[in-house]
Amino acid sequence: MPIQDQFQLNGKTAIITGASKGIGEAIARALHEAGANVVISSRKQDAIDKVAQSLGERTLAVAANAGKPEELQHLVDRTLDAFGRIDIIVNNAAANPVFGPVEATEDWAYDKIMDVNVKGPFELCKRALPHLESGGGSIINISSVGGLRPEHLLGIYSVSKAALISLTKVMAKEWGPKGVRANVICPGLIKTKFSEALWSNEKILKYTLSQLPIPRVGSVEEVAGLALFLSAPASSYCTGGVYTADGGFTI
Repeated sequence: MPIQDQFQLNGKTAIITGASKGIGEAIARALHEAGANVVISSRKQDAIDKVAQSLGERTLAVAANAGKPEELQHLVDRTLDAFGRIDIIVNNAAANPVFGPVEATEDWAYDKIMDVNVKGPFELCKRALPHLESGGGSIINISSVGGLRPEHLLGIYSVSKAALISLTKVMAKEWGPKGVRANVICPGLIKTKFSEALWSNEKILKYTLSQLPIPRVGSVEEVAGLALFLSAPASSYCTGGVYTADGGFTI
């Protein structure tokens, strides 16, 4: 197969959660440009409608809260109604309602972080699995460098992202014989609204950049390119992998 064809997704259908902005939106755009049907999901319908409209044909916008299994089932059902298949799932939706010492994390915040960041990907993939099996599929979970090296004042968030890495490896091991691959991407400091508390703080930013071999903030497109590789035939022998896009932070 010519190398350029190994990055084509013509006829494939991808679901991307947390796709109204940031990394999720960039991944949706990359997969759409590669030829995939793209299902854009996030909590607010008006936000994902704008993204879908900007992409044009081969798109569907379905509002769903990643922390609510019944809404994830609706997302799967709507995808199948529209496109008849599911080939790629990108679990990008994430929650982190607190920023502070781990002992200050209240029960409600702990539950929300775990429900969205760990249980959500599990529930969506479990529901989509029979359809992924039919023609082989690719699951891409978006974790964080915090899942590899706990981040200061992001304790339970880091715990949830470490759990997502482990969940990805379980999926890869158990579902590989079914023709389903699962890999995880761990972004570092990427310029998004979600991470604004880090890159907009001059003191934190200066310290972070001092730790990086590539001393700058990353872009969402630099994560999207990796997601495209893991979605495409080019990565057909890759599963259970943990890939960083972090400027060398975890070296």
